[in-house]
Amino acid sequence: MFTLPLRFTDCTFGYRPNAPVLDRFSLKFPTGCTVLLGPNGAGKSTLLSLGASLLTPKRGQVALGETDSARKKTRGQYRRRVGWLPQQIRPVPNLTVREQAAYAGWLKGLSKAEAWSRSAQALARVRLSDLADRRSHELSGGQMRRLGIAQTLVHDAEVVLLDEPTAGLDPVQRSVFRNLLGELAGHVSFIVSTHQTEDLMDIYQTVVVLDRGHVTYQGTTASFLSLAGAEVTAERKAETAYRGLVRGEA
Repeated sequence: MFTLPLRFTDCTFGYRPNAPVLDRFSLKFPTGCTVLLGPNGAGKSTLLSLGASLLTPKRGQVALGETDSARKKTRGQYRRRVGWLPQQIRPVPNLTVREQAAYAGWLKGLSKAEAWSRSAQALARVRLSDLADRRSHELSGGQMRRLGIAQTLVHDAEVVLLDEPTAGLDPVQRSVFRNLLGELAGHVSFIVSTHQTEDLMDIYQTVVVLDRGHVTYQGTTASFLSLAGAEVTAERKAETAYRGLVRGEA
């Protein structure tokens, strides 16, 4: 894995005056696959929106290596290198699956010809080639999530941010999606926001726990699970460790 780390340095952001969600927040995400855990209201979606450059910090810097997300000269390059999968992936009216993937690449600065060529490769990587000519609004929820990942791969994103990507999926769809992340993890870094603690060892190398705008844990998945104690069963270790690091729903 050769991706440079995504870095937040002294970032402050809030939606209301004098009520920051993040206050002088600093965090460096390592390369590889990281899960961002935290209860509702912890600031996970805000953090990922800043990472995707959808939001700009009131103070501080978000950067991938030396590429600043907020500077006009580097913003386009930053957005090419960082992909974003929000909670809701919406079909673009009247576009086929391949056309929607290509459209995402064009929005990131690729030429139409290059976006069209890369869209076929991206769909193959998420196993949607056989649905390339289907209208995107005809896809299932799980298929739309896979199309969302294809939209980030079409412009060769080095880091992909995913906000609650398995919310609303049935167990089979969640399993397919997790397997896909595992297959792609050797080529792309993923930061996945969720409050679900199952299957951590199968996918993620790093765990970050966020609670009320503060990091309460950052480290390896093995070290995170060890916080639960030896007496806790394997099935409950992640949940037990997590509950010991958060103060509850905001």
